[in-house]
Order: sequence, then structure tokens, then C-alpha cells
Amino acid sequence: MTALVLAWTELRRAARDRTFLFLVLFLPFMVILLIGVTTSGFAQERVAVVQGDRSTMANALVTELDAAPGLQVVRVADRASGVQRLRSGEVTAVVLVPSDFSTTLEAGRSVVLPVLTTGAVGSGGSTLTTIRSVVARQAATVQAAAFATERVGGTFAQNRARAVALQREAPVAGVSTVVVDSASSYLPLGFSYSAPTMLVLFVFINATAGGAAIIQTRRFGIFSRALAAPVRPRDLVLGEGLCYLALAAAQAALIVVVGAVVFGVGWGNPLAAALLIGVWCLVGTGAGLVSGTLFHTPEQASAIGPAVGIAFGMLGGCMWPLEIVPAGVRAAGHLTPHAWAVDAWVTLLSRGGGVGDILGPLAVLAGFAVLLLGTATLRLRRSLVTG
Repeated sequence: MTALVLAWTELRRAARDRTFLFLVLFLPFMVILLIGVTTSGFAQERVAVVQGDRSTMANALVTELDAAPGLQVVRVADRASGVQRLRSGEVTAVVLVPSDFSTTLEAGRSVVLPVLTTGAVGSGGSTLTTIRSVVARQAATVQAAAFATERVGGTFAQNRARAVALQREAPVAGVSTVVVDSASSYLPLGFSYSAPTMLVLFVFINATAGGAAIIQTRRFGIFSRALAAPVRPRDLVLGEGLCYLALAAAQAALIVVVGAVVFGVGWGNPLAAALLIGVWCLVGTGAGLVSGTLFHTPEQASAIGPAVGIAFGMLGGCMWPLEIVPAGVRAAGHLTPHAWAVDAWVTLLSRGGGVGDILGPLAVLAGFAVLLLGTATLRLRRSLVTG
């Protein structure tokens, strides 16, 4: 009972700290939004189009490019503007529609459609494939119209309109892709990437920064006055631990709810996700308590603790997938608890895993939690007794 009263007192004090509330309530969601919007943009490739011909045929080509899956057309005034956007990375390709596009085709001659890319390895490969498929589809209608004009009669425009209508009515052989037992090592793009990784990052960072509260409590003599009353050291340790656990759980729950309701994030198997979040909150609690017993001043805890948390987050895959880094860096990342937490989220969100699939990462995280909580308990009890 005494531990619960102490935990409630610490929670009320934390609620009055505006800086702490900013770190808990505002900053995580700002980062989730920024990273989520940025990575969501990767689902569509932006293509700049310089349309020198404003004819019906040229407009149809640009419209079909814009409607193609995975492409988003950005109209630019001239070649120089398109090249500038290409060099700055705003677009992956620039399509140049010649001014004589329609007149040349109507005359029965071929047209070359220039497409500009950066030439970097892997740059715009899927974009070029999509552009070629759209151009091939347009070429088929032009060839049909030219053939009908030559053999049957009528104007090219009339025959092309008939060819387009027939093309829409003709049966199409589609391709359906079904992923079965996916072995993806990457989190889904968008908010499904940013929400779980930022949950891992900020629960840990805010816990380590919150270690300053323990230092202030000790500095103000609150622990000493509490021990003068009939309060045992273990009650103080348990109260501090419950306070940090409650704060970590509250932040995690807030990120989960906002991620699901506002950003449409699916958190996978509910039981597995709850177990993972609960174990991670214990890891964060242990990190916060260690921070409060390791550093000597609140300023050190507030400055060094988050820096360590960010470094661990970078090594552990919170900023980028560990699959894209060298094997040595990946191995170093798994010396931190963050990498194991992100691995578990990948299993849940990208592979549709359940509790049994993340038992390994959960066991490792539980080991980190025991190590951190045990170290913090020993150090805090020692400081209380000797103090």
C-alpha cells in the first residue's frame, strides 16, 4: 500500500512537469507523423511530365500515366524544371512529350518519347517499366487506328476513338499477387513503420530522461524524510518502479490508440502485441531507474540518457531497417534491446506472427528487463541505506 501511495505521488509530480509532458504527449506523435508521411510517399513514384503537345492524344497519354498504379504525375513547364526536380530527388523520371507527338503519329511515322533518369543503380527501374507499359498500350490504339484508316477508311481521330472504346471493352488478363507466409524482414511503410518503432524509441528515451526525477527526489531529501517515517527502503524502490512502469505503459497505450484511430495502424495479434508492449515497458522502467541511480545530477540524466536512447535506437533499427546495414552493424544492434523489440514487431506486422513466433525476442527482452531492474534495485537500495 505504501508503494502505491509513493507511486501516485511521483506520478502527480511528473504531471506538473511541462517538459516531460511535451516529451510524452507531443514529440512522439510529431515524429510518427513526419516519418509516416515520408515513408508513405514511397508507395508512389513521382514522374515529371513536360507536355509539349496539348492534343487529345497527348492528353490521353499523360492521363493514363497519372492513372497507372504506382505513378504520380507532376506537370512541369519545361525540360530544365524537370531536370532540376530530378536532380533534387523530387521525381524519379522526367517524361518529355514532343510538340509534334500527335501529328507525327497521325502521319504514320514513329515517335521517340524521351525519358530522363539519374542513371543511378536501381533508380526508377519500376517507374520505367510502368511508363513503357502505358506507352505500349497507347501505341496499340494508334496502330489499330492507322490500320483502320488505311484499310477501311474514315479519319484517324474517328478510328482511334473506336480503338480506344474497343480496348476498354476487350477482356484483360490480370495478375493477382497473394503473399503466403511472407518472410519479409521489413516493417510496412508509412505509419505502420513509424508508430511501432517510435513506441520502442520514446518509451526508452523518456524513461531514461525521467531518471532526473529520482536524482531530484534524492537531492531534496524526500527519500531521507520518507525513511524517517515507518517506510522501508524496498517500499521506496517499489514505488519508484511502479511510477516508471505506469508512465511507460501510459505512453505506449497512447501511441497504440492514436496510431490505430488516427493513423490507421494495425498492431497485429492483440495478445502478442500486448505481451511485447508489456515486456518493453519493463525494459523502459529498468532503464529509467538505472538512469536515476547512475547519474549524479538531473542535467546529466536529462542530457545523456536520451542521447544513449537515441544511439541505441539507431543501432537497433528504429530509424532504418537493420536489413540494409552491414552484418557487423546488425550484430552490434542486437546488443541493444531495441533491435529485439523491432524484430518482434516485424514478425507481428509483416509476417502475421503470433505469441509463439516472438517467444525468442520476448525472452531476450525479458532478460534485459531483469538485468536493468535488478541493477537499478540494488543501486537504489544501497543509496537509500547508505544515504
